[in-house]
Amino acid sequence: MDKLNNITSQVEASSELKSSSLWRDAWIRLSKNRLAIAGLIVLLTLIMISLLTPIIAPYGYEEQNLAIGATAPSEEHLLGTDIFGRDMLTRIMYGGRVSLMVGFVATSVALVIGISWGAIAGFFGGRLDAVMMRIVDALYALPFMIFIILLMVVFGRNILLLFLAIGAVEWLTMARIVRSQVMSIRNQEFIEAAYSIGLTRWVIIKKHIIPNTIGPVIVYTTLTIPSVMLLEAFLSFLGLGIQPPQSSWGLLINYGVETMEEYPWLLIFPGMALSLTLFSLNFLGDGLRDALDPRASKD
Repeated sequence: MDKLNNITSQVEASSELKSSSLWRDAWIRLSKNRLAIAGLIVLLTLIMISLLTPIIAPYGYEEQNLAIGATAPSEEHLLGTDIFGRDMLTRIMYGGRVSLMVGFVATSVALVIGISWGAIAGFFGGRLDAVMMRIVDALYALPFMIFIILLMVVFGRNILLLFLAIGAVEWLTMARIVRSQVMSIRNQEFIEAAYSIGLTRWVIIKKHIIPNTIGPVIVYTTLTIPSVMLLEAFLSFLGLGIQPPQSSWGLLINYGVETMEEYPWLLIFPGMALSLTLFSLNFLGDGLRDALDPRASKD
């Protein structure tokens, strides 16, 4: 029994040491990528601003001044006001809270479904894998934009439903990525060692399989969040996403398009906020992809 415990300890210690070394080397490579670090700093700054918006916003979210209407940027209103005299900086800050929340929550839904589905299919293989992946192929053939629009029309324009609907259509690629990673590691020596000490399949999936897929999952996550935010912006642009009095960058852009000839700042500033976030996430994703590339660790 003592011998079995020693083997178990050695397997876990070896796995932890390897993981620690991998993440340390990845961070060193990432820190050398200036664009990725800049993207990370900008993203963290935007998240911090969104969290502190109720405290630092210069005006109330629904505070109006009909007497001034839409005014250009000035010392009093740094990004101008909309046609109702509402401060655009305040509305962009509150809109960022919603857009970032949609991006992260919907992506989290996609992660939970995609990782679970891909890990089970890749690890067990055989008929179960064939059935599960054929389901994924069938779902890929569905027109998901129409599916989301139908959900929003039938069940109402609910922000929670928006999270679930977007997350439910973004997990398919994640499942394929995780499955391919699991299939490449399920027959490696440390998995066989885990079998030899009596660990069950579900424990192996939880403690050894899924943690070893984290690298590609993190990279794809940074690329999924922009995709989700763009999808929300498109739905809001069509009037099927976030509904007043709530606001998002997509909804603000929609309002800006309607008045862009008379009041261009109503389109420019929300568009800049969304673009800055998307660029930051893409730069960070590219940097993480290079940092976590197994071939790079051999150099």
